[in-house]
Amino acid sequence: MGGPAVGGHVLYGPAARGYTHRPYPAAGRYRTGEPRIGVSIAHLGHAARLWSPALACVLLHGIVPDLTELRRADDGPALCLPRPAGWYAERLPDPALALNEQVMRQLRALESGLRVKIAPRLLDGNAASALVGSAQVLLSARPELHEPLTDLTTRLLDTGRLAGTGVITGPGLTFRRRSCCLYYRVPDGSKCGDCCLAGRDGPPA
Repeated sequence: MGGPAVGGHVLYGPAARGYTHRPYPAAGRYRTGEPRIGVSIAHLGHAARLWSPALACVLLHGIVPDLTELRRADDGPALCLPRPAGWYAERLPDPALALNEQVMRQLRALESGLRVKIAPRLLDGNAASALVGSAQVLLSARPELHEPLTDLTTRLLDTGRLAGTGVITGPGLTFRRRSCCLYYRVPDGSKCGDCCLAGRDGPPA
């Protein structure tokens, strides 16, 4: 997330705008006629942009960021906050629960503007996949965070809508989700490494 110089507009709250139409250009970029694929890919990317700095903020600085006034640039996907705000994780009764709520309410705001029917558990799986993918990137950059990062990620995967979306399968935070983001359905697309369909022979039914 950038600083106030990114500008843009709010994503959550009474002044929020722009969610309804943002995902659909993704369908054109990936040359697919199925709008739900564009929605899913855009949703997954937005979730990753939320989880990545939020995880780092908690684990590197001990702060659960307040994302209430989160903004997005008018000309792209960059996110920013107009000012730093949050809570000391050590003073919260449940930092994972607080972090989950900050990120997931942003995703709920996105989902509330969608005009394409898409399975709720697919969206939940996207949120979980983005969480674990962000954790993997942070782990590769800061391997000394392995234990607290694994603990926090595991706790988050047991919280709210993320519960039951998949399982961590290895010490490097490898993950297998229980749903599919639909990327395999775009021309020249493939199954993601954490997809429930990965390893199956032939096209999915």
